[in-house]
Amino acid sequence: MQLTDKDILLHLSISRITFLKFFEKKILLENIDSADKLSLSSINDIENLIGRNLTKAVWNGKENFHCAEIALHFCRTLGIQVVLFSDEDYPEALRQIDDCPYLLFCRGDVRILKNRCVSVVGTRRLTTSGKIAARQFAYDAVIDGCNVISGLANGADGFAHQGAIDAYFDYLERDGNPIVLGKTIAVLPSSIDEILPASHKRMAAQIIQSGGLLVSEYEPGMGMAKWHYVERNRIIAALSPATVVIEAPAGSGALITADFALEYGRDVMFHEIAFCENAQKVSHLVYTDLEKAHAKGTVSRYKLENTPEKYLEAGAPVVKNYKDYCSALVEAPGQRKNIPKQGELF
Repeated sequence: MQLTDKDILLHLSISRITFLKFFEKKILLENIDSADKLSLSSINDIENLIGRNLTKAVWNGKENFHCAEIALHFCRTLGIQVVLFSDEDYPEALRQIDDCPYLLFCRGDVRILKNRCVSVVGTRRLTTSGKIAARQFAYDAVIDGCNVISGLANGADGFAHQGAIDAYFDYLERDGNPIVLGKTIAVLPSSIDEILPASHKRMAAQIIQSGGLLVSEYEPGMGMAKWHYVERNRIIAALSPATVVIEAPAGSGALITADFALEYGRDVMFHEIAFCENAQKVSHLVYTDLEKAHAKGTVSRYKLENTPEKYLEAGAPVVKNYKDYCSALVEAPGQRKNIPKQGELF
């Protein structure tokens, strides 16, 4: 069903209430039928509806309404699509998680969210071999008709997106016969109208040009916060049946994505390049720095102990390339017993 501006304004007004959980936003939607009514509601009115005290919440209904109006204007002006959690275009895989986004803001072909996909993540401190591996994995996935999902960050994300883009422009036709290509989807930690890092603006444009998609749960104009990165990671993990980690030293944000994937019942795999000699050197340096920071009390033990080896010991497969990844998807759990030793690339 096509949403009217009045509908979207209400959804924007509800979505941007950051102190509410997803199910609480649904309660508001069931009880309030317009943004005007929500703007006139007090914090006590909201508490009574959701059945929870909001002692630390800051609420200004009129200001919230004004910001929602501005966001709606930007969505219309910039051609940003607004996808509600109950819409047909909202991906079912994302809808399955408890903390799914109330709204998605999209630029590009939103229909591809429903297609077959794989999430590819990794460190920003990627080795030369890791750069090649990330690009080639994504390239092969797109040629096979599989979408590649990542976070548009420097490092593994950027090389994965670039590999997918390159595949699209290289193989629009092969031997004169059209083939069904995958696309690439970038999940942003920023608002949908802002590209971070700024150096990836050209890449973001290429993603759209190649039939891909930029997606964010943050409305245009919303300011950036550090916790947005972790929130972004949960979406990357939820959208695919599996997350492939290219390289990730201890404490890497890519391993947070892996944790989300496991929490959501998805597979986690590691590219073998993560255990090559150069990658292990980087991991050792990072781990040493984390130990020092932990000793000073500035880094949690979780971050120190969240290493690739932890996932391998729990049964995460190691794959050589995209073709091997496809094989691993249908293998019985625990079938792969090969856990690499320090500096070993098998």
